[in-house]
Amino acid sequence: MVKIIHFRDKCIGCNSCVEQAPSQWSINVEDGKSDLSNAKKKKECFVTEISDVELEENERAAKDCPMKCIKIQ
Repeated sequence: MVKIIHFRDKCIGCNSCVEQAPSQWSINVEDGKSDLSNAKKKKECFVTEISDVELEENERAAKDCPMKCIKIQ
């Protein structure tokens, strides 16, 4: 399985991840930052596993992020 790592504290809420991968990402109404679905907090980031089917759209989300706070491993 592939992991998505989201450094949420660096997020500016530009919404590009939501546009690229709406099944994994949403905008938090309280602070306007992106939330990664089903992620667990690990130190300073949030981590979740995705299937190979979800990989391409999340790679686009990581590439389009202006803050580069999304990593795919």
